[in-house]
Amino acid sequence: MTFIYSARTLTTKTLHSFLVILLLLPLLVVAQKKKKADDTTPASLKSREAEFYFTEGEKYFILEDFAKALVYYQKALDILPTHATIHYKVAEVLARGSKQDDLIRASLSIEQALKYERKNKYFYLLGASIYSNLSRFERAAQLYEAMLQEVPGTEDYLYELAILYQYSNKPAEAIRTYNRAEIFFGINETSSTQKQRIYWEQDKINEAIEEGEKLSRAYPDEEQYVVALAELLAQQNQLPRALRILEKFIDENTSAPQASVMLAGLYRDTNEEKKARELLVKIFNDPETDYNSKLMVLGTYNAELNNSKTKGSTDTNKETFALELLEKLEKQYPEEVNTFILGGDLYLSVGKNKEAEQKYLQAIALGEVNFEVWQNLLYLQTQMEDFDAVISTSEKALEYYPNQSMLYYFNGLAHLRKRKYKEAITSLEQSKRLSTNNPGMTSEINSMLGDAYNATKEYDKSDKAYDEALAFNPNNYIVLNNYSYYLALRKASLDKAEKMSTLLVKNNPDNAAFLDTHAWVLYTRQKFKEARKFIERAIATGQANATHFEHYGDILFQLGEVDQAVQQWEKAKGMLNASSETLNRKIANRKIYE
Repeated sequence: MTFIYSARTLTTKTLHSFLVILLLLPLLVVAQKKKKADDTTPASLKSREAEFYFTEGEKYFILEDFAKALVYYQKALDILPTHATIHYKVAEVLARGSKQDDLIRASLSIEQALKYERKNKYFYLLGASIYSNLSRFERAAQLYEAMLQEVPGTEDYLYELAILYQYSNKPAEAIRTYNRAEIFFGINETSSTQKQRIYWEQDKINEAIEEGEKLSRAYPDEEQYVVALAELLAQQNQLPRALRILEKFIDENTSAPQASVMLAGLYRDTNEEKKARELLVKIFNDPETDYNSKLMVLGTYNAELNNSKTKGSTDTNKETFALELLEKLEKQYPEEVNTFILGGDLYLSVGKNKEAEQKYLQAIALGEVNFEVWQNLLYLQTQMEDFDAVISTSEKALEYYPNQSMLYYFNGLAHLRKRKYKEAITSLEQSKRLSTNNPGMTSEINSMLGDAYNATKEYDKSDKAYDEALAFNPNNYIVLNNYSYYLALRKASLDKAEKMSTLLVKNNPDNAAFLDTHAWVLYTRQKFKEARKFIERAIATGQANATHFEHYGDILFQLGEVDQAVQQWEKAKGMLNASSETLNRKIANRKIYE
């Protein structure tokens, strides 16, 4: 069967195989010449048979049926065992295999190909690839060296050879090879940066710096090389040299945004804040300085201000300057979401929560933002106790992130604080379902569910939620306080309530709220004398509220000290913003109404 290939149907996939067929032409030409002389000689018949097998192998290779291709190549090789190209094709097929054994067989075949043909670069390249995949980098390097010697015009492969020497842990040979490449191609970024890396790994810092200087001298107008050299010098604490290099480049070039940004950073590192700020103003006014560089500068200021806030210190001048830079950035990039995200972070770092909230909202209005922005905004609104905003923001965020437990958590918390208990329960239960892999989060949710279910008088569910919260953290003081207090109000499980409140005040002896809770549990258990001790300790803290004084009055009443009880009730009444009917009746009638 004759296969006819038109120019139209010749694809890139088949091109390589046709090139190989061309390599086989000497074999075919010899065969054809012999056919003309004598088509019936045994040698001629063998050549024609080898040609047939090889062509069939190529056909199946093109069709990517490599198993059949290998069979036919092997048959051709049986007839012509010294033909280099057939050995090459066998190696090429075997090299495609995934097994180590296939690669080993491929290496044997390519060695045979090179034994019979030393001038074909593709043989060397395949061999180097095979040996590299076998992690035999030294042999791969030897093949590149042989190719460079045998095949003219292959100097481009010096870089691959150098990398192989690096893999072989032969840094000296790698350096020499990069130097050879520079003879042909001149000083260039690839060879210089690779040599710098090698010197760096060998702790030869001066040599690495010399390479950087050589590259920047060869390309004095290339800003990236100057900046890279300055970075290297700065890393070695050679700041004066780095400063001189950058200042010189900026003086000689009208536009040097990268160098300017780095120089400003070095000025700050050397405590020359005035110079840094003067340069940064120019940078932020320069439209050629890229947006991300400006964002990075502002991000650095934000990190510093946030760190100062954490330590409890402030720098008003730095805050003012950073906010001025932010204003410039907003004017230049009014549609960039990240500008306003960073603006929110920056205002948060300087303690301007309302402004931070506005920036986050502007970022959200510009387009889709990442989850952290929503989370920061919700933390902020919660901190400001704007629970209507928390509900609104969390509901919007859930449209983008419906499976984020934190969003349901914030929504539930806000509804709980708004006393919308059913809505709170719905959100908190969903948050709990999504937090199964976070026991700490689940415990926090359970503590809130305990409060919510208690408010809806679903006491079994409330107790269960509190118990689950305490199972994770037995010293959760908020849960111990609320749980024991609500049990006392319900007059349920009072032994349990007293154990919890006892632990509470043992570990928090000066907390007025906790002392009051323990006093009220004791009161409910009719331990009035003990209750008096703890309520008086609560009042002695100076943090007592109206409820504490009312409880004090109730305890005194039970101890028969009615006049003193009325005095405490009157104090409680005076602390309230609104009138309390219960307190009024107690005072008027000088008695308790349970």
